[in-house]
Amino acid sequence: MKRVNIIIVFDPTETNILMCHRQKEPYKGLYNFVGGKQIDGETDKEGAYRELFEETGIKRSDINLEYLYKTQYYIDQIELQVFFGTLKHEVELIEEAHPLLWMNLEKNFADESKFAGEGNIKHMLLLIKAIHERSRQD
Repeated sequence: MKRVNIIIVFDPTETNILMCHRQKEPYKGLYNFVGGKQIDGETDKEGAYRELFEETGIKRSDINLEYLYKTQYYIDQIELQVFFGTLKHEVELIEEAHPLLWMNLEKNFADESKFAGEGNIKHMLLLIKAIHERSRQD
């Protein structure tokens, strides 16, 4: 299976997330999280940090990534690894192939006419919200 990752990046205030506007397939013309293909020999986290840096200029020292989950799409032979983290401070973004922008968390991320992933973006953000709420209660 081909291993790919996506990285959900929150700004330091945790009110915005980083999105890219896809310029090629899959999901051309839609907003999505940054990420890409893992290289043979990399650990999952190494691949996520490398892709994050290549696509945004965000360095490992700027953010701590946590593993949210991974899932396998057997028909497409893809394993999707999902990571998330909050920036420690503001950074200057450096675009690779897709324009980058910050989006407020109040957006309707289930809108499939604007967002990639067949509704999964909203699902991922709800999972992270639940994790944050549980950690505040502890």
